[in-house]
Amino acid sequence: MAKKIDLKNKSDKDLQKDLGDRREDVRSFRFGIAGSKVRNVKEGRDTKKQIAQILTEVNSRNK
Repeated sequence: MAKKIDLKNKSDKDLQKDLGDRREDVRSFRFGIAGSKVRNVKEGRDTKKQIAQILTEVNSRNK
C-alpha cells in the first residue's frame, strides 16, 4: 500500500495515473467477485483505501 509520504513526493500527473490504475483495479475486482474468481476479499478494501489516500493528497494540493 502506498504511504502518504510516498504520495507527497509524486507529481500531479503521476498521482492522476495512479488514481486511474487503482480505479481500474476496483472495477476488475468487482467483476471478479461477481464471477467468483477473487480469493482475497481484502484486496478491494485496500485498493479503496489507496484511492482515498491519493484523493486526499490531490485535494490538499489544490487548496
